[in-house]
Amino acid sequence: MAMMELSPSLQPGEPAPDFTLPAADREGTVSLADYRGRSPLLLALFRGLYCPMCRRNIVQMGHAREALQALGIEMLGIIATKPEHARLYFGFRPPRVPMAADPDMVTFQAYSVPKPSVTPELLETYQSTRIDPDNELSKPVPITDVAVTLNQLDDYEWNETDLDDIQQQWQWDGSTQLIGQFLIDQGGIVRWVNIECAKEGAAGMGKFPTEAELLAAARVLST
Repeated sequence: MAMMELSPSLQPGEPAPDFTLPAADREGTVSLADYRGRSPLLLALFRGLYCPMCRRNIVQMGHAREALQALGIEMLGIIATKPEHARLYFGFRPPRVPMAADPDMVTFQAYSVPKPSVTPELLETYQSTRIDPDNELSKPVPITDVAVTLNQLDDYEWNETDLDDIQQQWQWDGSTQLIGQFLIDQGGIVRWVNIECAKEGAAGMGKFPTEAELLAAARVLST
């Protein structure tokens, strides 16, 4: 297992930073205040639509929504791209969870989602670690190839906004943006955190918590 040194994210017990963002799947805005005092919230931060693993993670999140709603927990995804780009995409592929757009990545910074610097050692790890997060390829591919491979499979072509997002978030000669999920209680306190690659190292790239893992995390709300 190729481990990665990650800077600490927001931790359980800390207040969840407030935000107000454009909705990504409709007109209007979304804020953390919409949920405070009403219900716990599973908040998931995604890189962008250019990232095929993030697109798949949004679908996986939607599949778990009903089970979490049965426990009184709502879901919200935040995707780091322009709202008009997200609304166009979600107009064709409606998400099963509410989505917000954060092109300036203010929530990534506020929640301290790691963005590791690409050292020669980390780049070598990305080149040598082969992944297939959803078991859909004939064989795993290096992390450095996975986005191109999956986008070809999806027939997804990057546009100018995608390229701008990549430049901001994912540079092999600079840094790579990770993603994360935060379970926030009704009072606005973070109770559970999951950061991409924190448990499995580079082999965990692109993996989203299973429904069983999310339900296990939900149990912390009753403790």
